Amino acid sequence: MRVLGVIPARYASTRLPGKPLADICGKTLIQRVYERAALSKTMDRLVVAADDMRVLEAVHSFGGKGLMTSPDHPNGTCRVAEAAEKEEGDLVINIQGDEPLIDPIMIDEVVALLTGGDRPPSATLCEPVEDPVAVSDPNSVKVVMDCSGRALYFSRSVIPYRRTAAKLLFYRHIGIYGFRRDFLFTYAGLPPTPLSEAESLEQLRVLEHGYIMKVGVTKGRSGPSVDTPEDLEAVRAMVRRLEGA
Repeated sequence: MRVLGVIPARYASTRLPGKPLADICGKTLIQRVYERAALSKTMDRLVVAADDMRVLEAVHSFGGKGLMTSPDHPNGTCRVAEAAEKEEGDLVINIQGDEPLIDPIMIDEVVALLTGGDRPPSATLCEPVEDPVAVSDPNSVKVVMDCSGRALYFSRSVIPYRRTAAKLLFYRHIGIYGFRRDFLFTYAGLPPTPLSEAESLEQLRVLEHGYIMKVGVTKGRSGPSVDTPEDLEAVRAMVRRLEGA
């Protein structure tokens, strides 16, 4: 079973224009994402799905594989679906293009979920979170699952609500997705849904249309995403510490 990894890279970021080409200690953000993702043990091929020739040229300059996709996609997964039409892969992993410190084990964990006993059409990851500030932060997406690990709901609100003193774990969603090839194309054709629009969470479209998304609790360490200039400076500081620069 061939595994295709796709990194959607959108140049026209509203909060950080040109984000994929932002310099992080001598390498572009997209190069750092690509090099970390390439350490996965389960992928057969990795490509960047770009929406701008400047990004594509940058990928080719460091020896990466890339292709052009439409600038008009509503979300990253639809961009991944266009790329998958041009590439081979029974399983397709959507690797976020703004996480330069992504733990490659997470890619392998998503592949394991897709190839597990119940062989779900889609899968993602989460991690326990105890910090009450993070739990209440609307930028930190929470997820609740059933007893089989299937997602019941994702939300920017605090879920579940703790009404009693019972001990309860909260889980933060990690934005990496895996799809069976056929379902990825099915997803890309699904119409928008009320909850996904209200919460601005593309994964809710899967649930609202009645499909399964399996959720695994990662053993890896989630890295920070780069969404703002402040995030970029924080990641630069982390990389300098890690690389001794």
